[in-house]
Amino acid sequence: MVQNILRRDEVERATGLPRSTIYAKISAGQFPKPIQLSARAVGWLESDIADWQKARIDARDKVAA
Repeated sequence: MVQNILRRDEVERATGLPRSTIYAKISAGQFPKPIQLSARAVGWLESDIADWQKARIDARDKVAA
């Protein structure tokens, strides 16, 4: 099964988070880890980012309920 890989700028647009926050959340275990694509390039599975977004929405909805 082929999955889309998002580069950092696409992840920033999709999440609304700046690079520093993304990496801080990765270090804290609060954001999906990237996949090493080459020596200087990383990417994230689109499905991992979608799952993270869904978890944030679910957390919001639990608080609102």
